[in-house]
Amino acid sequence: MVKKNTCVFISGQGSNLKNLILRSRDYNFPIDIKLIVTNNKNAKGIIYAKKNSIPHIVINTKLSNYESKLLNILKKNKISFICLAGYMKLISKNFIEKFGKKIINIHPSLLPKFKGLDTFSRILKMGEKKTGCTVHYVNNKLDSGHIIIKKSFFIVPSDNDVTLKKKTQKLEHQIYPEAIIKIFRNY
Repeated sequence: MVKKNTCVFISGQGSNLKNLILRSRDYNFPIDIKLIVTNNKNAKGIIYAKKNSIPHIVINTKLSNYESKLLNILKKNKISFICLAGYMKLISKNFIEKFGKKIINIHPSLLPKFKGLDTFSRILKMGEKKTGCTVHYVNNKLDSGHIIIKKSFFIVPSDNDVTLKKKTQKLEHQIYPEAIIKIFRNY
């Protein structure tokens, strides 16, 4: 199997990154993580990059030409697939078009509900009976790309922001690899 050279974009803890790194070691898993990109020099996910000897870069998204620099880095590293895993920066239409390959994201709600930030508190405030997570293609609208896979669980009365986050992350670790396998099953 020829694995797809993949870059994972992160901003924080990196739990999905850690999970994807572990899965990518499987011979039959379709991606090989060649690069980690973060817009946060203090992202804890950098630790997983270092521990696994995966090159990483911290990109300053305040620079006007950061997308051009990033596209050049991706090209030099022969990246053909991007996974957003807690990356807290919108990807521009220009970047998406110039990259010209697949970019996917995982979101901690059942899209199209609860796009954007503060997901768990909004879910609880609205009195939802169930929630979950969604893996989708990235397009030029926030959390609006074609859905690849989503899974749910029921909310219990004792749930709060913290418990919902833990339950959702556990489910994310299951469905992100499933979505990647689904994408490349027919290649």
